[in-house]
Amino acid sequence: MNTSAFSPDTALAPGNISLIGVPTDIGAGMLGARMGPEALRVAGLAQALAQLGLDVKDCGNLHGPANPWLQAVNGFRHLPQVVQWNQLLHEALYCELQAGRLPIMLGGDHCLAIGSISAVARHCRDQGKKLRVLWFDAHADFNTATLTPSGNIHGMPVACLCGHGPQELIQIGGHVPALQPKQIRQIGIRSVDAGEKRLVHDMGIEVFDMRYIDEMGMRHAMELALALVDANTHLHVSLDVDFLDPAIAPGVGTTVRGGPTYREAQLCMEMIADTGRLASLDVVELNPALDVGNQTAELAVDLIESLFGKSTLMRSSAAKR
Repeated sequence: MNTSAFSPDTALAPGNISLIGVPTDIGAGMLGARMGPEALRVAGLAQALAQLGLDVKDCGNLHGPANPWLQAVNGFRHLPQVVQWNQLLHEALYCELQAGRLPIMLGGDHCLAIGSISAVARHCRDQGKKLRVLWFDAHADFNTATLTPSGNIHGMPVACLCGHGPQELIQIGGHVPALQPKQIRQIGIRSVDAGEKRLVHDMGIEVFDMRYIDEMGMRHAMELALALVDANTHLHVSLDVDFLDPAIAPGVGTTVRGGPTYREAQLCMEMIADTGRLASLDVVELNPALDVGNQTAELAVDLIESLFGKSTLMRSSAAKR
């Protein structure tokens, strides 16, 4: 018996998809994520979504500053360039949301979630909708300038969205903080710096780390992560591909062993699809320079298909209840 609060029969499949490429590794500690958008296109993302009956518009790539590859200044690497990329993304993604389309941000590194999620939060404020962010990642991404060992801003986006960061980043979208900790659920976490861990606990973010998933199971974790999602909820998924175990997803710059398996990841995506509330998506940290035969990009496309209803389950809807 399926104890989930959702039924696939009532899922609302959004029909209009906008792909927004953001080819930069400006916030990362390794070059290569800038090639992520093209790797996803080569892996057939647009075609796969079109085959599901969706109207797919590829908006092409945004154009921002080059990566100067400098050392950190006052705890932040490339802050002016990170701000520019996130402002560009914020406006582009907000425009697609206002047009009634479901934007998929093709990263690029995870610092870009500052621009995408601040745009989603702005849209939700406009529309009077509740926001739920599912953050799939090996890392909590809640570092600050005083906690970070590197200054790489791809380790700081959740902190910035919650109002802990440089003014130029936290005010993107016109509301500080852009996000309340209670709106976030983090899944798959297994690598957190000591100071960062204390801050995450202090903020009260709900985290389903790998120990929790090992002990309780991915299904239970996802049921809790999706609890209280309803018809007035905008569900945003921020998918860092290093969420996955590197045995199946080697093409990332910050691999951490012990991540979810293929089936666990598929279950996450299918349960999200069952809600019918997915309304925006980030796909980030894909690094083709470290991949093997584009297999990580192909896996990402596979998971995105499941997010939009391509279920591997063969049971009827009645049998799933």
